[in-house]
Amino acid sequence: MNERIESAFNQGKAFIPFITCGDPDLATTKALILAMATHGADLIELGIPFSDPIAEGPVIQEADVRSLASGTTTDKLFDMVKEVRAESSIPLVFMTYINPIFTYGKERFLSSCKEVGIDGIIVPDMPFEEQDELEGTCRAYGISLISMIAPTSKQRIEKVASQSEGFLYCVSSLGVTGTRDTIDDTAKEMVQAARHVCSTPCAIGFGISNEKQAEHFAAFADGIIVGSAIVRLIAKHGQQCVEPVALFVESMKAAANRA
Repeated sequence: MNERIESAFNQGKAFIPFITCGDPDLATTKALILAMATHGADLIELGIPFSDPIAEGPVIQEADVRSLASGTTTDKLFDMVKEVRAESSIPLVFMTYINPIFTYGKERFLSSCKEVGIDGIIVPDMPFEEQDELEGTCRAYGISLISMIAPTSKQRIEKVASQSEGFLYCVSSLGVTGTRDTIDDTAKEMVQAARHVCSTPCAIGFGISNEKQAEHFAAFADGIIVGSAIVRLIAKHGQQCVEPVALFVESMKAAANRA
């Protein structure tokens, strides 16, 4: 396992925030990463803005639009991550789609990830059965290819989990990203199934937005992932979002550790 990703799960329950890079601009993204790193984040997911983010709900879709409108490019994103790495060793993973990787060139993309200090990638629109498209190149550059399992995975859960690396992203509920008032316990069953065949840490995401939910899911998972609730704070506060987001991260990490 990537050492930095492994370290994320050695500090109690891992809290993993997601942000869309370049929303509202890359300078704010850098400030957010550094602030979250000192306020309880154990690993940070960095969304690469894309014009057709099929797994995302309206909150993150709108963040992608704002980011692209601000002039965010993949090259500028790599430059920003390189600057972050001069100041922080927090584990960082890209959340992206297969199209931007192949448009950029998968060899060039993954070698750049290695160069700037990205630890892993999550590609939600790439089926597990097609991971060999990236797996070898990821391995060559020491980048963890993070697998996802969902309630619809059913009999495939153990197969995916047995070959997982970094951490296993457990999608808590059906549908796209977004905050939810209630989430059923299907995620608990997924985690239990995964643990029959692997020791890879299991982190639950999609829909977690408050301390009660954080505490609930952290009770049976190794970490929790929160995206839309944070992106909504960024949308509300714009360039003044760093402090509100840092305080939210701090409160959610504390809630996870109460589990």
